[in-house]
Amino acid sequence: MLELLSGFINELRQNGLPVSLTEHLDAAEAVHFVPLEDRDALKYALGATLIKSSSHWRAFETAFDVYFANRLNTEEATGEDGQAPGEQPTEGDRMRGEGSGGAGGELMTPEEIAALLYRALMAGDTALMRAVARQAVSRYAGIEPGRPVGGTYYLYRTLRNLDLDGVLQRIMAAVRPEKGAGGEDLSPLEERLLGDEYRLRIEQLRKEVEEEIRRRLVEDRGAEALARSVRKPLPEDIDVMHATRDELADLHRALRPLSRKLAVRLARRRRHGRKGPLDFRATVRRSLSTGGVPVDPKFRRPRPHKPEIMVIADVSGSVASFARFTLHLVYAISSQFSKVRAFVFVDGIDEVTSYFEGVDDPSDAVHRINTEADVVWVDGHSDYGHAFSVFHHKWGDEITSRTSILILGDARNNYHATENWVLSDLRQKARHLYWLNPEPRDYWGSGDSVVAEYANYCDAVVECRTLRQLERFVGDLT
Repeated sequence: MLELLSGFINELRQNGLPVSLTEHLDAAEAVHFVPLEDRDALKYALGATLIKSSSHWRAFETAFDVYFANRLNTEEATGEDGQAPGEQPTEGDRMRGEGSGGAGGELMTPEEIAALLYRALMAGDTALMRAVARQAVSRYAGIEPGRPVGGTYYLYRTLRNLDLDGVLQRIMAAVRPEKGAGGEDLSPLEERLLGDEYRLRIEQLRKEVEEEIRRRLVEDRGAEALARSVRKPLPEDIDVMHATRDELADLHRALRPLSRKLAVRLARRRRHGRKGPLDFRATVRRSLSTGGVPVDPKFRRPRPHKPEIMVIADVSGSVASFARFTLHLVYAISSQFSKVRAFVFVDGIDEVTSYFEGVDDPSDAVHRINTEADVVWVDGHSDYGHAFSVFHHKWGDEITSRTSILILGDARNNYHATENWVLSDLRQKARHLYWLNPEPRDYWGSGDSVVAEYANYCDAVVECRTLRQLERFVGDLT
């Protein structure tokens, strides 16, 4: 068990979850206080000791389901007849034995599986559902030992053959003629509640099928190999440019607590920053008490400094999602900067600072950018050179030595003129000029990418595709 737990915790660390040695020991101690046969109790006990953020729960649950898959056969867990000692077998348990193929382990025909599935869903019998899952996986999944195919593929094949939507229609057609509690026909509300109940049972069956597939894959490949193939990134490690709709929702949920944590970190760093220059007079006066030896040098208190930020963001195509998240984060921690101004562009450029004024949630302003910002000049294809030259003409004189400029984009210029003289002039005026590129570094300079040309005039060009990378960069801005 300790070896299994160590492998599980190592998988969590490989997935990016912060698990300390102390938490590892706490998890090992917690295992002594829960029954190991109760997977839910074990899961929540380990979760309470290892997980510090709700956004990490999905990754934890995936790893747990792999490492602590139910590897025990029914006979080993409960006895040869499928029952704990002293228990009388129920009808569902007897059918479970039949559904398992009996002592001979024979496979059921598709018609027999369909009939057993119908009975299991009508009765809501968990044991029967588990038997259906075992038979369905054996009959339909086609798991081949050693074949490097993910469990999703086997799950799809099994569920497609079970045709759960068709089974639900059969069940609803069978229960509709039944009368309600008062003898009358089922009301629309009663029918809807009944449908919800059977959908929950179907979802339970789907989970049983998924668990059975996972158990067999663990037996075939081992937990470590399977965990690598089903590993899901944490919200802060999701590539923003290629995120699915569900992953984008996870990113939005992670953004607010991240911005609060980052604001606190920046404020603490400013309060406890480096000391100012040596205060010679105060040091000499203090040394008089130690015979003229400056044992305790005194320093001037540094002036608090909050930089001004100008964000210039490309909002075309797939880069737009990254720009929106960056604008959201920068404005969420705007109290740590003396001034924040935002500009967005495609082939034209527009200032959107006013969109963020007086709003409690920066996402509202980001939504307005998508619908109201005037960012198209000719054809709506990225033209960095034209956008930069317009920015320099309209707002170039407003840049001071306190201003840090942050450019967001992939520098794919569609073979237009780069107008790199603009960045050269901005760099001379500004305190810092940074470029955040959401593309992988290996793609820089390929095709119409001109990031190498612009990089000559930047303090740093940073690959920034995830919230973790963005947090690290913004945390060092001040």
